[in-house]
Amino acid sequence: MTERHKDRPWLMRTYAGHSTAEASNELYRRNLAKGQTGLSVAFDLPTQTGYDSDHVLARGEVGRVGVPVAHLGDMRRLFQDIPLEQMNTSMTINATAMWLLALYQVVAEEQGADLTKLQGTTQNDIVKEYLSRGTHVFPPGPSLRLTTDMIAYTVSHLPKWNPINICSYHLQEAGATPVQEIAYAMSTAIAVLDAVRDSGQVPQERMGDVVGRISFFVNAGVRFVEEMCKMRAFGRIWDRVTRERYGIENPKHRRFRYGVQVNSLGLTEAQPENNVQRIVLEMLAVTLSKDARARAVQLPAWNEALGLPRPWDQQWSLRIQQVLAHESDLLEYEDLFEGSKVVEAKVDELVEAAFAEIERIQEMGGAMAAVESGYLKSQLVASHAERRARIESGEEKIIGVNAFEGTEPNPLTADLDTAIQTVDPAVEARVIASLHNWRDTRYQPPFNHPRPCKALEKLKEAARGTGNLMEATLECARAGATTGEWAGALREVFGEFRAPTGVSSAPVAVTAEEGSALSQVRRKVELTAKEMEVGKLRFLVGKPGLDGHSNGAEQIAVRARDAGFEVVYQGIRLTPEQIVDAALAEDVHAVGLSVLSGSHAQLVPDVLERLRVAGATDIPVIAGGIIPNGDAEELRAAGVAAVFTPKDFDITGIIGRIVDEIRYANKLDPLEVPA
Repeated sequence: MTERHKDRPWLMRTYAGHSTAEASNELYRRNLAKGQTGLSVAFDLPTQTGYDSDHVLARGEVGRVGVPVAHLGDMRRLFQDIPLEQMNTSMTINATAMWLLALYQVVAEEQGADLTKLQGTTQNDIVKEYLSRGTHVFPPGPSLRLTTDMIAYTVSHLPKWNPINICSYHLQEAGATPVQEIAYAMSTAIAVLDAVRDSGQVPQERMGDVVGRISFFVNAGVRFVEEMCKMRAFGRIWDRVTRERYGIENPKHRRFRYGVQVNSLGLTEAQPENNVQRIVLEMLAVTLSKDARARAVQLPAWNEALGLPRPWDQQWSLRIQQVLAHESDLLEYEDLFEGSKVVEAKVDELVEAAFAEIERIQEMGGAMAAVESGYLKSQLVASHAERRARIESGEEKIIGVNAFEGTEPNPLTADLDTAIQTVDPAVEARVIASLHNWRDTRYQPPFNHPRPCKALEKLKEAARGTGNLMEATLECARAGATTGEWAGALREVFGEFRAPTGVSSAPVAVTAEEGSALSQVRRKVELTAKEMEVGKLRFLVGKPGLDGHSNGAEQIAVRARDAGFEVVYQGIRLTPEQIVDAALAEDVHAVGLSVLSGSHAQLVPDVLERLRVAGATDIPVIAGGIIPNGDAEELRAAGVAAVFTPKDFDITGIIGRIVDEIRYANKLDPLEVPA
């Protein structure tokens, strides 16, 4: 038998980071010892949104969905005993990407690393933050400038670094169809490349180096034939755009380079063991096809919909990749789909539809204009609403959720409290104490940092001008400035941005024909408003804290609107105080709080207490999100009227329950509307 050449496997990563820099460092070293071949750093929400851990908005969020990094000392501890020159490090960071890259570079310098050998990626895609993930800080113009400056800097100083990872992953999580995912990601890439070209910081002859360092981060859903065709379409479109629009002749520079995290949106809380086969199918979409194979793959864990995965769960996901790469014969063959009529037809269809949508966005003035007008967000909210409607009607089947719901007892979740990782609530206090200690001692031995105020003033001066901001940022890092100080200085110059919510302009997804579930809920809403002698029932949907995952809140808001409520939804990132102020000012009849980051245990009771102090105990509070059973019981005991989690997929039914809670709180008899 002739020996076949075997391709090198893709980079295998686990998206990880939690609690503190020390705990995360231990986790990274353990994962590397298990055969992981790259690091993927998850930062907590305060770090992602430019706040220090003692800021009012950071409460309940510190160390929860990632690691807190507030200054150079944290970055040193995060990578202690990990030689950065030999590492390939992906950092999922966007609004504050320049700051985190500066900290990483300074730690590498301290290790004595050759900066030209540093390899890794900063996500740095701000457009999808406005549309889906919600960790934006500054308005689109200044945000694009930060991205442009980083790209120009890395091309000259860190030539192996990927300064941007255009991220369509979250677009699919927010409801994007494959065509929207391709078109919006490509429109973002065009906006970024145009900005770099027009900035004058990179000569035309070096644009090939810029294009060659642009990578993408995509999502692979369970419809794995369509997803594999999507990746081939992505590659074709990128090749054409970079050749025709930017004149890039070198085919190596035009190669579509992407990493992937397979879909977390489709992972279910009900029968979570089914998530294992979903993850495998989704991984096959981006590995089976040699001509469109991912360069790096990270897989979620089977229990992601229940809470934070444990090290064992992450190991299971890593082993799934290792079995495919090292036990199967996948890497011994050329492309399996070349010449397939079915695949070619599907790819052609996706390419044609995506180019038409890219053209539409260009006619609006490009991706940034389409963000500011709210067009992109409302399209995603509408697509997501259509998907939810298909699941509710049973047209789209989710095994264990709306089909084949009967199940044997699950040994994996027999003890739910040990089936997920829990973050010690005392972590936040320890991190804050450490931050205060850093602020108090950074000027003293052994650190001897210069006073950061001078560096921060220089940063503001640079931001008011037009020069590259990376050098001023590096100076802040070396001076021991904190994440909140760096972002605060730029907030002073650039201002902040409230992104359009897309709720008011989203079309009706579920019709309310006579006899339908929605028509019955509408009737309940009308009758209740009449009995309470108000024109319309008013419902406030609130996103407390820094959690920017707004998809669930938007879907509830849209359906409540369609059921006849007047909906108050002001978008993400509000303090409990702001939510209660809005509830009282708008004289609402119910408050719905959506939290996916795990900070519900602190933020929801705070809202309840503020309503009680204001004498508004007749306003029922409903909570929704990734809330473990034990926490849900505690919230109900604290006075929450109802708790909904991802297993509650019937949104119309949820809206009906909210009306029931309003009636109960206002001492009205239950309504007997036919089911």
